[in-house]
Amino acid sequence: MSESEELGGLSRVLLRIPVPWVFLLTYLAGAGLQSVVHPGGLEYRVLTPAGWGVLTLGAALAGWGWGIFRRAGTTHVPGETSTALVTWGPYRFTRNPMYVGLSVAYLGEAGILHQILPVILLPLTLVYVNRIVIPVEEERLRAAFGADYARYAGRVRRWL
Repeated sequence: MSESEELGGLSRVLLRIPVPWVFLLTYLAGAGLQSVVHPGGLEYRVLTPAGWGVLTLGAALAGWGWGIFRRAGTTHVPGETSTALVTWGPYRFTRNPMYVGLSVAYLGEAGILHQILPVILLPLTLVYVNRIVIPVEEERLRAAFGADYARYAGRVRRWL
């Protein structure tokens, strides 16, 4: 039985939520908790400019990955079968630059807003993406591209 066939009903429902929304909803949950638990936020002047730099870097990486998928004419929707195996640009360094970029941008936003609780919740999103979303994507890529994908996955790490 394949990994996608083993997914429970909850996992199938969760896969219908676009991954950027999962990051956003997790962040908003953390920000909501932050406003209740510690409404003042962290008070470090360096966080705001550093946060802007980190947010910009993350958004640029995610956007670069998305743009390459678009130019290649392949899907960026988890669970849909890709029409092209993208191995250039940021995909030379990570198989998931959009997820890496979203994670970095998330941390940048937390820095800008001086919030810690969203950062504490980020691992929940990363576990979801790593254990639910990416295995489905990788299964589809193996089915579509076989040995080419296996070689690519053998030389490029999943994250960094």
